Amino acid sequence: MSKFASIVVVTASMFAGLILAGEVTPERKFRNSAAVGDTVSVREFLSSGVEVDAQNQFGKTALMLAVEADSMETVALLLEHGADVNKRTLAGCTALTFAAENGHAAIAAFLLECGADITARTRAGWNALMITSRYGYTQLVDQLLFVGADPNVADRNGQTAMMYATENGHTDIVKLLAKAGANMNAQDKSGATALKLALEKGDWELARVLRSLGGF
Repeated sequence: MSKFASIVVVTASMFAGLILAGEVTPERKFRNSAAVGDTVSVREFLSSGVEVDAQNQFGKTALMLAVEADSMETVALLLEHGADVNKRTLAGCTALTFAAENGHAAIAAFLLECGADITARTRAGWNALMITSRYGYTQLVDQLLFVGADPNVADRNGQTAMMYATENGHTDIVKLLAKAGANMNAQDKSGATALKLALEKGDWELARVLRSLGGF
């Protein structure tokens, strides 16, 4: 066999292997349907007996994908069929942390009603409150605090929701967290407080607010 022919055979074998590795299973189709909010197809897959909590290579379930798609109807259907609201990805994310990341306040409220763990944290130590504070979802921050989210939990680097809100200039969230009892002078592992972070980024107005709330 010529060298060229050998290369062709090897390449064809590798391609065939990729096709098999990426074979579309019912579970994958099910998750794909959830990812686009196709509730009708999701219902059909559930009726056929597909595993409701089947995970992809990253550990994502249909419920998590439906949350990301902001499809309340699909989320409700999956939970009705026993989806685990606190299932985790390989990175430790849950349906609630995905709702927090995308600012889906209504879905987050529904997940909490269905037993979502408000204290759940990713492997990096982030909880839903930290995530919403970072991205500036004021309504969702208020909602999480109302149902008991702890504003003083710190991640692996010692950063709190207050610090994330400060770093990203979310003054309204800083005020909400302070009202909920956040420690204004908590320090991260580098020794920085929220006020120091505001000063370092030159956000003088937010620094003034932090001082008025007891920050130093």
